[in-house]
Amino acid sequence: MIRVFLFFLLLFGLAAGFGWVADLPGTISVSWDGYVWEQPPVVAALVVGALLAVFLIAVWIIRVILKSPQIANRFFKRRRQDKGYAALSHGLIALGTGDAKLARRHGLEADRLLSEEPAAKLLLAQTAQLAGKDDEARQRFESMLDDPETKALGLHGLFVEAERHREPVAARHYAEEAAKTSPGLEWAGKAVLGYQAVAHHWDEALKTLERNYAAKLLDKKSYRRERAVILTALAQKLEDGEPERAYSLAKEAHGLALDLVPAAVLTSRLATRRGDIRKAAKVLEATWRLSPNPELAETYAHVRTGDSAVDRLKRVKSLSAQRTNTPEGAMAIARAAIEAREFEEARTQLKKVLQSEPTRSAFLLMAEVEEAEHGDRGRMRDWLARALKAPQDKAWVADGIVSAEWQPVSPVTGKLDAFQWTNPGTAVDEDGDLVEDSLFEAPALPVAAPAEPMAAVEPAEQDPIEETKSVAEAKIVELEAEPLKKEAAPVETAVAETKPAKAPSVAVNNGKQGYEGTTDDVHHSPALSDLPDASAKPASSEPDKEDPTPAAKAAEEPDVSEDTQQDKPVSATGVDNDTGDEPAGDKEDAKSSSEMSEEDAKSEEKKADEEKADGEDDKNRPIQFPLSRMPDDPGTEDDDKDSKAKTSRPRFFN
Repeated sequence: MIRVFLFFLLLFGLAAGFGWVADLPGTISVSWDGYVWEQPPVVAALVVGALLAVFLIAVWIIRVILKSPQIANRFFKRRRQDKGYAALSHGLIALGTGDAKLARRHGLEADRLLSEEPAAKLLLAQTAQLAGKDDEARQRFESMLDDPETKALGLHGLFVEAERHREPVAARHYAEEAAKTSPGLEWAGKAVLGYQAVAHHWDEALKTLERNYAAKLLDKKSYRRERAVILTALAQKLEDGEPERAYSLAKEAHGLALDLVPAAVLTSRLATRRGDIRKAAKVLEATWRLSPNPELAETYAHVRTGDSAVDRLKRVKSLSAQRTNTPEGAMAIARAAIEAREFEEARTQLKKVLQSEPTRSAFLLMAEVEEAEHGDRGRMRDWLARALKAPQDKAWVADGIVSAEWQPVSPVTGKLDAFQWTNPGTAVDEDGDLVEDSLFEAPALPVAAPAEPMAAVEPAEQDPIEETKSVAEAKIVELEAEPLKKEAAPVETAVAETKPAKAPSVAVNNGKQGYEGTTDDVHHSPALSDLPDASAKPASSEPDKEDPTPAAKAAEEPDVSEDTQQDKPVSATGVDNDTGDEPAGDKEDAKSSSEMSEEDAKSEEKKADEEKADGEDDKNRPIQFPLSRMPDDPGTEDDDKDSKAKTSRPRFFN
């Protein structure tokens, strides 16, 4: 708008000037060699202007003719540049699309047409990187170091090559050189800081951080946070050697970042060592209100050394009350309650956690409660099984690395303050099983029921066919197990044939008598000789063979020295076969048999006297174990083969 106004103003001035000249009176007369030229002022002015224009045009023509070689050179140079920039543009496009051959061809053409163009050199270097020609790329980047304009570009290319080949020393060198050449380079400042932090050169890292902040490479908030992280790491390094300096550094780090948990824990620990309990507690409380963490609760519980478990529980409760309804607070109270043997409080706190945000550590603490309070291993295993399916606990995570302890630098990228307190976020995390309220209740102790009187066992009525079979079996068993004298055998056989009521006394009574499963069962169980699988041959096979007398039996017994090396055969009930003591069960059956003949009674008395005499000789024998092996021992393969051929016999244990 202003230009238009000025244009019209100039045009108005010219028109006014011409009008003023036209209104002037008189004429302009020019006389030369007798020739006189008279014209009005307006005509004279126009003639003078035309002559001036012709003169200027003539001067321009003469100048063009004189400078024609320079003009032609400038024209061809400009044309060459246009072709070079066109080739450079096509080369960059080919480099972006990944066509290394086409990009190299355009790059060589651009370098030929534009000999001193840095972009053409960069295109050729990056084309060599894309094609995998590392040596060529390194040479082209090194050639850029001679020119101050392209020195930073060459250092960046060499830095990238060093990182690709995993050469941290060379990469750090190039980054430091680039930072010195151009202090405002962001990549150089961050790279130098990262490498110094990875190498734990914290003093140099502080100086680099100050330079980056002065060069405005990061804002004030990021500067305070990174400075707090570096100070915390330096304090951890100096904690054992220089505790006073470490305390001042940790306190400064806590002031810069109140939510930095490691700084608060370290400050509290060093303050406790100095005896400043109040300062240690205030530091932990300030950080707990911003970001609750189990390390804060653990340090707060032991802020005063020598306290009892009950005092630590009270202190943890006071810390948890400053930020209520947090899983970290409930877990801290539960741990302190277990140490103080307050299991009901521990159950209450763990119930809150498991019903809101269940984690593995909560299930493990419930298992610990079950074992410590009641010793219930069954419920303990149940909680442990649930812990396997529970979500993982929070941990320090950075770039896919899960760490139980905080670290100032990521081991993958070298970034400061990369570790964050969060859930690992793995694919195996699930919500877990539903936790019912009944699982948190303490198991009730079992109450012993009053013993009921044992009912008298009446003999069951048997079928006539079964009675006949039992009579035959009883006849065979009595002849095998109780060898008598020759004159007593017919009487015994007759009694066995005519009195079938004797058979049930030989069969094993399965009814409980009140002593099964105890050591008294040995005295009441039948001897091995009275069982159906006795090793003696049946009487029907050799009826005419005379029974050996007690004297003959004593002669056939092995020597005592042999008995010490080889065990005697023992019965399943633990009664020695050689003693021949009649069990109490057989005596009761004998008394209940009202139909036994007097001759049979006399023969039994006579046999008891003989066995008593044999028992006195057995007193001098060494003590032998009642069983060849324990009842739950499966034995060897030979025993299994022999056991298949034998029939079942009553066991000592029910």
